[in-house]
Amino acid sequence: MTSSKKITVKFFALLREQAGCREVTLDTTAATPAALYAELMQTRGLTVPPGILTFAVNERYVSADTALAAGDRVVFIPPVAGG
Repeated sequence: MTSSKKITVKFFALLREQAGCREVTLDTTAATPAALYAELMQTRGLTVPPGILTFAVNERYVSADTALAAGDRVVFIPPVAGG
């Protein structure tokens, strides 16, 4: 059984609009940023495909399958368009 851990998630750009907030702290059993994002797609209505996101944990870029620990700060970074 996977234990629950408290994680803080910050949302930027379109994800912030979809989530309805800039930041949330939640209890999750998600083991990786990818699993956490899948959970948030269900609970917060996020629609950005996970394959185009960049993941950061504790202010460091990480892969989607990096292990999460209690107290981590996770950011999902959508692609930025501009000119």
